[in-house]
Amino acid sequence: MARRPNRAARRATTLTADLAKIAAGRSALAPAKRDRRFADPGWDGNFLLRRILQAYLSVGNAVDGLIDDAQLDWRAERQARFAATNVLDLLAPSNNPFLNPAVLKAIVDEGGANLVRGARRFASDFPGLPSTVDTSQFGVGENLALTPGSVIKRSDVYELIEYHPQTETVRETPLLFVPPTINKYYVLDLAPGRSLIEYLVSQGQRVFVMSWRNPGDEHGHFDFDTYAAAILEARVAVAKRTKQPSVHVNAACSGGVLSAAAFATAPEGLASLALMVCALDTDQAGTASAISTKELATVAVAESARKGYVDGQALAGVFTWLRPNDLVWNYVVNNYLLGKQPPAFDVLYWNQDTVRLAASLHRDFIKLGLDNTLANGDWTTLGAATDLSKLDVDNYIVAAKNDHIVPWENAQRSVDLLGGESRFVLSASGHIQALVNPPSETSRSSYTVDGAQYAGSWWVDYDAWLAERSGALVPAPNRKPGAKAPGTYVYAS
Repeated sequence: MARRPNRAARRATTLTADLAKIAAGRSALAPAKRDRRFADPGWDGNFLLRRILQAYLSVGNAVDGLIDDAQLDWRAERQARFAATNVLDLLAPSNNPFLNPAVLKAIVDEGGANLVRGARRFASDFPGLPSTVDTSQFGVGENLALTPGSVIKRSDVYELIEYHPQTETVRETPLLFVPPTINKYYVLDLAPGRSLIEYLVSQGQRVFVMSWRNPGDEHGHFDFDTYAAAILEARVAVAKRTKQPSVHVNAACSGGVLSAAAFATAPEGLASLALMVCALDTDQAGTASAISTKELATVAVAESARKGYVDGQALAGVFTWLRPNDLVWNYVVNNYLLGKQPPAFDVLYWNQDTVRLAASLHRDFIKLGLDNTLANGDWTTLGAATDLSKLDVDNYIVAAKNDHIVPWENAQRSVDLLGGESRFVLSASGHIQALVNPPSETSRSSYTVDGAQYAGSWWVDYDAWLAERSGALVPAPNRKPGAKAPGTYVYAS
């Protein structure tokens, strides 16, 4: 900007004129309708608060314009916006207890008791981030991960769960879910009525899922090949269990990266591959990619090698600061200024129920992310060159329009990398809500396929897509229950 003083001067002039209009009460500047920070009517009804809010929005617009004017490359532009956004979000008047009308009303109504409760909550959370969920309302195996099933295999790396049929007949070709490696599997079986696994079982699909072990320091040697081999092993186990020659695989996020590489190397017995919110091509993969430099990566890899793992809470913290308004300041206001209990929300409970990432897998993921080696064909899996184009089976790609972790454009590029016929589905949701997207009459969800928009959940579309590729309906098997789902690995902290 120092080399473009005329542009900076124009922005400064515009900002000055905007502030003058605001002071005179002639500005129509207003926050976005979806900006919950300023939903209280006091922001518009009080002349002073309205001017403070408009001034804040005007400064934000000026900063945004300055970054546009700087004409930066992709990485520098994302880094600049990340830094500027975090500073602006910190300085929002909604975070000030003496400016936020909802907080002021609570202070008057409760005589300041809200701030006392908030101070206690802050002391309880310190030095961590604000609590996002009332954890006392949830329990795995109590009101989460309840779809009936049995553990049919256990290794050092994973447990394999088979879900009990709920229909008299089932599809011949079974379905194996591969969850992310940095979260517990039960986002796919969250709660009754909100479970993708429960839904597909109820539609006659024969469903299995892998539940990853939470690695400790003794498992630091678990690397990319360890998990790829485990996925191939699980596919074989499912095929033997069902006496079928091929298996559908549905993999989410990092589990999708591992699955695509594994099956590109050994595609035998794969009926189809679904990838959910997964980036095989990491070129310009959003803010997280932009702020990850080789220098930072070297330090991070050395630290995880020393400990044997990356702490799950540390990983969660990185993703949290990509959406500070929703995941930090929203709870600062709610928990500390209003003195309220955080909400009881199953997705947020799952989100904080983190797992560690083995040091060697962390190292391999860093290399994949920085060098984009999987998409460029420079990666080897289990000793063999990994060519994604050799994965010549039908594939179903799900992306999320509002994904702050995996930009939908990166997920869409999988269509060009994989062999076989692709069906690309763009859900009008975020990274996790795209997965927890149950069909219902009151659902406001929608998804897009080939430019056509459909109301409701993509789950219905996926089930129909699977049914076309799953053979005939056969009598549901009678199985003696084994160790009860959700198994034991899911409880490890």
